[in-house]
Amino acid sequence: MNDDRLYQIGISLIPLVGCITARNLVAYTGGSREVFRTPEKELREIPGIGTVLARNIANSNVLKRAEKELEFIDKHQIQPLFYLDKEYPERLKACSDAPVMLYVKGKPDLNMAKIISVVGTRNATDYGYQMVDELLSELGNHNYPVMVVSGLAYGIDIRAHRSALKNGLPTVGVLAHGLDKLYPQLHAGTAREMIASQGGLITDFISGSAIDRKHFIRRNRIIAGLADATIVVESAHKGGALVTAEIANSYNRDVFAFPGRKGDAFSEGCNFLIKSNRAALIESVKDLEYIMNWEHGKSNPDALQPRLFSDFTEDEKIVITLLEEEGPLAIDMLCIKSGLPMNKVSPLLLNLEFTGLVKGLPGKVFKLI
Repeated sequence: MNDDRLYQIGISLIPLVGCITARNLVAYTGGSREVFRTPEKELREIPGIGTVLARNIANSNVLKRAEKELEFIDKHQIQPLFYLDKEYPERLKACSDAPVMLYVKGKPDLNMAKIISVVGTRNATDYGYQMVDELLSELGNHNYPVMVVSGLAYGIDIRAHRSALKNGLPTVGVLAHGLDKLYPQLHAGTAREMIASQGGLITDFISGSAIDRKHFIRRNRIIAGLADATIVVESAHKGGALVTAEIANSYNRDVFAFPGRKGDAFSEGCNFLIKSNRAALIESVKDLEYIMNWEHGKSNPDALQPRLFSDFTEDEKIVITLLEEEGPLAIDMLCIKSGLPMNKVSPLLLNLEFTGLVKGLPGKVFKLI
């Protein structure tokens, strides 16, 4: 039995301990195992813990449940990912409420260079299906790989998965329950195809979790957090797709929406996102590529030759090297890859723009000049 996995899963099961608190516990105690070995008195001294949580942790029986989950994931070839694992999605790791544990079925590359989420109403129209098919057909004909993330639900979600498969794009379904079941069961065949085609299923729920409405809202943060951009195809004025778009905006990720006709019930949400500047209007892949700067290649590796590194601070050198090696990067990816907080990277990039070394592009992307 993998003891580290036991304690990592255990942390995610402690009552009243959420994602942020769990990460604080690991940081202050020094590791997942240490969380359960730290005396209650010392736990109370950790900021944000207090008496009730310290008692919950010290007297918790969650490790027995974690043992059962380990047996389940071993039996069914499920990959558990702790938030400190190298394979854990970097984009999601940058989100403050990212799950401590993820469970993955299949072998998707959750750190692919380009990932989009496609979401929308369960009551999709022919227009919505057409927009999904056209978008993913165009992406399938491009010379760069793109992963498609959605929620495996009826309507736009399942169409996005099936269209991705048809066009040779890896696709991942984010579930609102454990991997011991599949809802809706009608989509089990598509799910098997996804797993067999460099895609798969992902969830932060353990086996035996109930299918509950609130869980579908909770899983939306993973759909938004896994992707560079969230694309809303059709949505009523209220619905899960708009929740996902709002979460993506809170993560400082790009959001797109297909416009619809005035008066169409399932275009009201998209039109609202566009009118309120919560989403960019999209009509084709060209719009996505322009705003995300995907039509540009990597920066010229010789661009920095005339410049001396001695002219820059250590933090500036880190960012410059990243842009030189990786090409254009979104600001959140710069933070992740550099290990620097947003409040340092933002003014640093501004200063590099003033010096004429860096240029800002649409979609909060930066590149070397």
